[in-house]
Amino acid sequence: MSDTSYRAVWDRRSADDLAALEAVDNSGSEAVAQATGQRAANAIAEAVELQPDDVILELGCGAARIGRELIARCGHYVGTDISPNMIRVAGRRLAGHDNVRLEVLERTSLSMIDDESIDKAYSVAVLCHMDKEDLFLYLSEFARVLKPGGLAYIETWNLADPVGWERWMYEVNFWKRSDHAQRKDVARNQFCVAEEFQLYAERAGLDVLVCFRDSPWLQLVVGRDLDAATRAGHRLRLAEQRAAIAYTPMFGQLFLDCIRVIYGDLHPLTALSRLEALSEYPEARLYHTHIQGLWEQDPDRYGPPPDTEE
Repeated sequence: MSDTSYRAVWDRRSADDLAALEAVDNSGSEAVAQATGQRAANAIAEAVELQPDDVILELGCGAARIGRELIARCGHYVGTDISPNMIRVAGRRLAGHDNVRLEVLERTSLSMIDDESIDKAYSVAVLCHMDKEDLFLYLSEFARVLKPGGLAYIETWNLADPVGWERWMYEVNFWKRSDHAQRKDVARNQFCVAEEFQLYAERAGLDVLVCFRDSPWLQLVVGRDLDAATRAGHRLRLAEQRAAIAYTPMFGQLFLDCIRVIYGDLHPLTALSRLEALSEYPEARLYHTHIQGLWEQDPDRYGPPPDTEE
């Protein structure tokens, strides 16, 4: 029987550098990874008010898709992942930087990180791939390792959003067709509603500063041991910076087109044609890069991409 632990699953999905990029967000090329990583890095930096001397921790760093875009903007970057293969890929992609620490997680714990040693932390596209008990334990670890006054950005799937619900139904229908004698994939996509996600954060000992919920993702910015004046100041700042942090409804709709391409419900040419009419929007430019990358990644499935046709 094959090993179905988190580690084994993510190690199998990250056997080489390209496989690791594909595993974290279907990035089929370095160009796609850089485009999506830069977008996430910019939002995180705004959310946690990243400073040049901050020590920032990433839970589930994967191939350092985001970390590579943040590393020049912080004092020290600490990347953690359950998969040794992912950590090896991250190490190669961060080669040449001396402000890096990479750690393989042994269990649902950040035990190798000292109490109150981290200024800022974040986790993107990670908490949605674990059971709720593990999600809560990691949030409790964030509360332990953050310095008083520290901030973190976290996100997961939003079941209450229409696109989030449709994404959930892909999981339901996949399971419906699967062999029910086997356990569900331990790293499958899992979903929350806003009240649930906020409750986990609060009970873990974190102060919830904002919850952006108008997209397929729930985005929380949280802090540790913040006084009333500091909380109020951060909430005002986050409200003013919402456009730089929160996913837009358009972002969610374009994401759904991307998912439909991946699942074979929409041809990339149709998706790219829709994006041409929206080319002035940054969300459309990002997804154009992503969907073009999916096509180039699998021409046997979709046919030759336009720029390679003879």
